[in-house]
Amino acid sequence: MTVTAAGYPTVTPVPFDPEVQIVLDAIALNPPPALTRETLPREGTDAMFPDNDTVIAGRAIDWEDRVIPGPAGAPGIEITIFRPRGSSDRSRPAYLNIHGGGQIVGHRSWETGRVVDIVAEHGVVAVNVEYRLAPEHPSPAGLEDCYAALLWLHAHAAELGVDPDRIVVGGGSAGGCLAAGVALLARDRQGPVLAGQLLLCPMLDNTNTTVSSLQYDGIGTWQREANLLAWSCLLGDELAFSPEASGYAAPAHAVDVSNLAPAFIEVGEAEMFRDEDTRYALRIWATGGRAELHVWGGGAHGFDMYMPEAEISRAALAARASWLRRIWGA
Repeated sequence: MTVTAAGYPTVTPVPFDPEVQIVLDAIALNPPPALTRETLPREGTDAMFPDNDTVIAGRAIDWEDRVIPGPAGAPGIEITIFRPRGSSDRSRPAYLNIHGGGQIVGHRSWETGRVVDIVAEHGVVAVNVEYRLAPEHPSPAGLEDCYAALLWLHAHAAELGVDPDRIVVGGGSAGGCLAAGVALLARDRQGPVLAGQLLLCPMLDNTNTTVSSLQYDGIGTWQREANLLAWSCLLGDELAFSPEASGYAAPAHAVDVSNLAPAFIEVGEAEMFRDEDTRYALRIWATGGRAELHVWGGGAHGFDMYMPEAEISRAALAARASWLRRIWGA
């Protein structure tokens, strides 16, 4: 199946929010180099964002790096654990974070800020996961790493001071894809029963055939060309854009989305994942499942990270926090 990028919208896009557009205009003055298989960064990506102590900035949060067992026959998995400082007379909820980057770039340190903010606001233990990237490690390597991290967190709940019944898995973009895949695996393998899945602008549909995938070709933050590269690296040329791809790798194609952990699905109105994300919520609702959907007007992909001071970013963060409080019962 041949799927291409034109480099410009082939369907009239929804306009960006004015605060979002200002940042996009600034990015356009010094655009990042286009991603190719040959230029995917592998070294030094962990140094692109502030270190853990800088992000924590004096808040009463402790952290430690560990290497935990990977899937059978696979290398160990690097994780960072964040937890509130001080003892507690009760087990805390836990958040398992999976970073974005199309499953072809990225490092868990890129999302330390999001993770630390959740720990600080909700008093939970968080585990930030490093997983293997494509194309060196195509699907399902990264997904199996993330599922192994969930199994480890659940098995070590008592040691970590975690309530094993209040684990939420989540992530943004590719991390949202992997979180949705982990939720499907947990159900189908009779694994840990998740309290929820936090899916932030998740990358769910490899076919790239939706209207929104055509509206944000060549504009915005994560663009169609990069998305085509990501799915090609992840699934290989034969399945890259095929609806026959595994539903664990591309959850939009999961045959059964019933009996899943409650989902929070957030997406920008002005990004290519808008339609696949809203369809995923519709499919969950059709089974009687729970999915809280937020489509933020004029939001580009990952707007809360690119434009953290924008009004829609503040509103989105408040909505997430509300859902987490309700899921964790705090």
